[in-house]
Amino acid sequence: MKIVFMGTPVAAVPTLERILQDGHEIIAVWTQPDKPAGRGNKLTAPPVKEFALQNDLQIYQPTKIKTSESLELFQTHQANVAVVVAYGRILPETFLQAFPLGAVNVHFSLLPKYRGAAPVNWAIVNGEEKTGVTTMQMDAGLDTGGILLQRETEIGRDETAVELMQRLSLSGADLLSETLAMYNELTPQPQNDSEATFAPLMKKEDGLIDWNLTAEEIENRVRGFQPFPTSFTLLNSKKLTIWKAEVEVENEKWIMDDTGEIMRAKGDDFVVGCGASSALKIVELQLQGKRRMSVRDFLNGTKIEIGEKFE
Repeated sequence: MKIVFMGTPVAAVPTLERILQDGHEIIAVWTQPDKPAGRGNKLTAPPVKEFALQNDLQIYQPTKIKTSESLELFQTHQANVAVVVAYGRILPETFLQAFPLGAVNVHFSLLPKYRGAAPVNWAIVNGEEKTGVTTMQMDAGLDTGGILLQRETEIGRDETAVELMQRLSLSGADLLSETLAMYNELTPQPQNDSEATFAPLMKKEDGLIDWNLTAEEIENRVRGFQPFPTSFTLLNSKKLTIWKAEVEVENEKWIMDDTGEIMRAKGDDFVVGCGASSALKIVELQLQGKRRMSVRDFLNGTKIEIGEKFE
């Protein structure tokens, strides 16, 4: 097939690579413009662009997509289909109808659950035990198009959003390959809108830990809010990011004066009281201005009093 590929982050690269391996002709690669990144705000190319450059693919990075100029350029490619993986913009219906086979999207959830920009993160935050990938015939709605194929996977008990996304990006590449190979045999199946859930982009304030939540809910957020916005609290007015934590299980419920209270802080044992008389054991953390470290290293260099409370 002649394909226009539209994608931006590293999670989209395996699908682009698989399209090449399968022998399809990539007419053009559309990706988001370069953006400042890092301490020096150096202009940085998105991962899809870097891969496209390495493979001598034609690259387009329009700053605006809802313009007549962008549409005219898109139509000149005369491809069979557009393949979209985390492009980062909602495509106008005119784009979806530009090619004979329309546009096929690889979405990292089991639609109709978790429509939106951050399905992997919210699946973990909400304590889902399974998720997957979906290929979908795109329409003008937000992830509302007909389902082509789906593949399910269990979410690991300790798996972070970054780790799960890596797995799903490879699974999505395989599923897209299957979808294109059997495209003429597939009939898009309508989604049940009554079962739909929404997975919006996370905001920085989403990462602030509410210690009134149960330990399990907080632990899910620690895993799900990576790499952004992370899960953080305040200790002596300094930001303390928690990178890894686990529910502290004991036979009896914890007795505490208030949630967010430090119950134990010695050696590898750093336990904080949470809602419903539960407790969270912190494993890896990072104090503002410091490196990420184990609890033992942190406690060796930081004075913590039992009964002290996170702000």
